[in-house]
Amino acid sequence: MHQSTDPYVRVRGAREHNLRGVDVDIPRDALTVFTGVSGSGKSSLAFGTLYAEAQRRYFESVAPYARRLIHQIGAPKVDSVTGLPPAVSLEQRRSTPGSRSSVGTVTLLSNSLRMLYSRAGAYPPGAERLDSDAFSPNTAAGACPSCHGIGRIHRTDEQLLVPDPDLSIRQGAIAAWPGAWQGKNLRDILEALGHDVDAPWRELPARDREWILFTEEQPVVTVHPVREAERIQRPYQGTYMSAHRYVMRTFADSKSASLRARAEKFLTDSPCPVCQGRRLRPEALAVTFAGRTIAELAAVPLTELDGVLASAPPGGEAARVLAEDLRARIAPVTELGLGYLSLDRTAPSLSAGELQRLRLATQLKSGLFGVVYVLDEPSAGLHPADTEALLTVLDRLKAAGNTVFVVEHDLDVVRHADWLVDVGPLAGEHGGRVLHSGPPAGLADVAESATARHLFASLESPERPRPVREARGAVRLSGVDRHNLRGVTAEFPLGVFTAVTGVSGSGKSTLVGQALAGEVAGRLAEPGFPVRRLVEVDQKPIGRTPRSNLATYTGLFDVVRRLFTASDEARARGWKAGRFSFNVPGGRCETCQGEGFVSVELLFLPSTYAPCPQCAGARYNAETLQVRYEGLTIAEVLSLTVEAAAVFFAQVPAAARSLRALEDIGLGYLRLGQPATELSGGEAQRIKLATELQRLRRDHTLYLLDEPTTGLHPADVRVLLRQLHGLVEAGHSVVVVEHDMEVVAGADWVIDLGPGGGAQGGRVVASGTPSEVARTPGSRTAGYLARALGV
Repeated sequence: MHQSTDPYVRVRGAREHNLRGVDVDIPRDALTVFTGVSGSGKSSLAFGTLYAEAQRRYFESVAPYARRLIHQIGAPKVDSVTGLPPAVSLEQRRSTPGSRSSVGTVTLLSNSLRMLYSRAGAYPPGAERLDSDAFSPNTAAGACPSCHGIGRIHRTDEQLLVPDPDLSIRQGAIAAWPGAWQGKNLRDILEALGHDVDAPWRELPARDREWILFTEEQPVVTVHPVREAERIQRPYQGTYMSAHRYVMRTFADSKSASLRARAEKFLTDSPCPVCQGRRLRPEALAVTFAGRTIAELAAVPLTELDGVLASAPPGGEAARVLAEDLRARIAPVTELGLGYLSLDRTAPSLSAGELQRLRLATQLKSGLFGVVYVLDEPSAGLHPADTEALLTVLDRLKAAGNTVFVVEHDLDVVRHADWLVDVGPLAGEHGGRVLHSGPPAGLADVAESATARHLFASLESPERPRPVREARGAVRLSGVDRHNLRGVTAEFPLGVFTAVTGVSGSGKSTLVGQALAGEVAGRLAEPGFPVRRLVEVDQKPIGRTPRSNLATYTGLFDVVRRLFTASDEARARGWKAGRFSFNVPGGRCETCQGEGFVSVELLFLPSTYAPCPQCAGARYNAETLQVRYEGLTIAEVLSLTVEAAAVFFAQVPAAARSLRALEDIGLGYLRLGQPATELSGGEAQRIKLATELQRLRRDHTLYLLDEPTTGLHPADVRVLLRQLHGLVEAGHSVVVVEHDMEVVAGADWVIDLGPGGGAQGGRVVASGTPSEVARTPGSRTAGYLARALGV
């Protein structure tokens, strides 16, 4: 068999994002980890250059007509890449999957299970054999016609629509109706239809109440508004809409999140009465395998499903082959520590790390050979115990004859690498260089590497920098019964730093993000309750389009536009703040509509983006750019980094405070106009935290953070922790869901859930100081925490 004479992937002149003409050689058939502080350029090298180039080459081999049907990414800015095999990307997708997406659809296990029921299921006597599509709630052939395969229906009733029956319709008895003129319009129409709008609701005839709230009729009537002295109101044709119809239409069709949230208050979410929440037609639910319906097997954990398939009585060759195939597909999922999930678990309820591991398990079963796998922080959201299983899987991918590239911050994964590419030394314009490319041990000699300082220093026993703080009160939860939490009681001390730990799926996010957040939010207005504000900081994007950026999200852009509006030249022209916005007509460049770039369609080749020919990427028209503040145009201000802007706006208190908060949390390398779509989840979370930090805080605030160190280099973790502990020192409370044992070791209080995931979890295994939890038998966290504490 012919072998390539050069065993390396060789990159020359990579200039993607902040990379500075990078040259690097990376071995094939090895596990290579790309490291560096957040924003250093490691993802630009691994994904933006290597994966993008592999994809470009693949598309070059596809027929030109077919290329038009595939979403293509642009060619990377690089002189040459040689020795690059085909690539498979497993990124941490930040977008939220649809509600119909599930564990079964992500892993393709649902397809195999449906085929098993179709070909080897036990059918009722005389029943016609069903195609596999008939067992899917996502097809017309299989979905329950009542709930359309969702399994749940939204309903409303009189008590929800009219919470206070003592009020009259004119007084606003029908709370579900819109406010302002729309609500008045509906009341006027009812009066014109002959209904009494001044009698208390409870005194109206039951038949009238039923019609007013639930009729599907939409009668049109002439309305004669009550004349007011200062206004002339003419008669108009009004169309009636019942409260139920209004609520359902708003909930289903409104683009406004606030209107949909308001409509949801008048709805109850309950299992579909036709399919009892099982999502399928009766004929599909009549077919069984091993005595269970497909809905029943889809609801059990994968470990239990595997046991059912293993012990199922023989049912012919088709059943044997299909069951064995299904078990072979389940095996890598359970090996990656996800056996607690069920096939019907919805994808939106999974963490980014769980989703990525599910896709990784699917690749394991595919048996590909000779490809490059490019993974984005596969350890994200993983307990140290689960990380060990991940390393085994990465080794198996490599042993199967593949090359594995991993962008990673977890030091255990970094130590496990065959080859290390360290990018830095710092972030943004201070990074973009390869500091080391070689075996991990060689990094010890690179003095300017932040990774080296943590990778080798962390082998020494750490020392606790300060004593454990004393709590000032507590929030107690009792009888929490949600997801896999069953009657859980937990106490969260106030005025301290609390870490909630446990293996993946043990119930941490449910306890903190749902139970604790809900309890505190409901009691904020309660007299004597010690917490006055609740702040939840997650990793969701700060915006979905390039028009949202760092400056707009933090409110800094409002300050900047006011400064430009106050300049002599802007005042002489009579310009308002809107003139300096790239989102509205007036000051923006109309050729690119304030985007700064235009898309160039190349038909058979990937669409490419070029700077706007009119404004050259400035986003504003030439007239607007004539106005300067301290010598800079509005476009030049947006291109400043946070670090440079802090110096430039040092004498502007409103801007300086915001910029100082961003610098303090380690985001000095970001540009003010950096689009939200270019930010990682960790960067988005820190921007939200910085936005909160710049506010003057007086009332006792409880901060809830879900895995704040995800996507952060250990050096960035130190910066983040300094800020979080600063909040506690200022008299506030911080609760983090966390897997990083260095963070947990520095906490004042630890609540450990488990002992396992799913049905094997959902209990408080230990709670106490880090040293107390580290000595708790039966805790999966204890051993790793003890190592972090150096005990």
